[in-house]
Amino acid sequence: MSKKMMMTNEFQREWVERLEAQTEAFKEHRAENDRNSSFPKRNVAQLVEMGYTRLPMEKALGENDMTMRDFVSFQETIGAMDSATALSIGWHQGISGEIFDKKLWNDEMTQFLADEIRNGALINRALSEAATGSPTRGGKPGTVAVRTDNGWKIDGRKSFTTMSPVLTYFLVSAWVEEEQQIGTFLVPKAAEGVTVIETWDMLGMRASESHDLLLENVEVSDAYYVERDPKSRNDALNPWSLHIPACYLGIAQAARDEALRFAVTYQPNSINTPICELPNVQQHIGQMDIELMQMRHLLYGVADILDDDARKENVTTEMAVAKYTVTNGALSVVDRAMRLVGARSLQMSNPLQQMYRDVRAGLHNPPMDDMTIANTAKAAIAEMKDILG
Repeated sequence: MSKKMMMTNEFQREWVERLEAQTEAFKEHRAENDRNSSFPKRNVAQLVEMGYTRLPMEKALGENDMTMRDFVSFQETIGAMDSATALSIGWHQGISGEIFDKKLWNDEMTQFLADEIRNGALINRALSEAATGSPTRGGKPGTVAVRTDNGWKIDGRKSFTTMSPVLTYFLVSAWVEEEQQIGTFLVPKAAEGVTVIETWDMLGMRASESHDLLLENVEVSDAYYVERDPKSRNDALNPWSLHIPACYLGIAQAARDEALRFAVTYQPNSINTPICELPNVQQHIGQMDIELMQMRHLLYGVADILDDDARKENVTTEMAVAKYTVTNGALSVVDRAMRLVGARSLQMSNPLQQMYRDVRAGLHNPPMDDMTIANTAKAAIAEMKDILG
């Protein structure tokens, strides 16, 4: 079942059409950006200009009728066009949506952020550090915040800061010694002492420019201490994290389309038909589509539950399973696409080799596979214990 068959309302159709109208422009520099590890600034600027980056905020404020199903379809659409653009803008969408939905900040700072986003600001969290690994593992950050006469002074270094070349603000986690807890500070990129160190040199998602962020004696006012006790936030349901599997579903769909196009048009002189008529090729095509149907139904099904206030509070496990299923399934689809196309899929001029590298990055986005499997098992055990009394 294709993405278009999952559409259910005019708002969704209108935005998908607007996004798809950017397909050629978004793809134009995809290979060059990947090769040079350069961020797709024009793509993101276009999304800002279109008003796309305001949608989650507007939804939370009651200014549009976007559903989570809509959001997933938008992120899948961008993922099929350009993976780095989708994953990068997804972080801004997901974080801004979470802040406004959960009312994480006080009224003054919430209004400030709303005004900034309306003016084109982009935001992402800066949580990961080399010594602590993924923040989902619960490590204490080495970045520290110390109270001053005028607010807070922050020192530390963050890694994997996606979209760093174009961000307006960083949400920086830091250990607050006097409170004996982790706090989150809104740090303007333009603040003195903020430096983006160009360390990003990865096999996949090269164009995301997820560089290190260095903070040296960075001072912010007390108002910019926007979140306390991130554990309570991390434990709460965050529907907006579905932007992650949606991105990788889009990559998988693009790989399938590339392979199918090749199968329908390629005819070696050893046979009298295009290779799409060969049984072994049809096996690859059929298996790709079956996997895509499974992934799409699960992901959109979870999105539908999240749109239902009566059901969404009990879907945490399903959200993690959707991410696990889609990211691993996307790997399988891209692999099958490359098997179908053969050795030429490894040519650097072939988009499949980039899709293969980019889709691998999904394994390292939260939640991690081992945690999903363990938590799913624990939920099953707890349920059976309840049944047995």
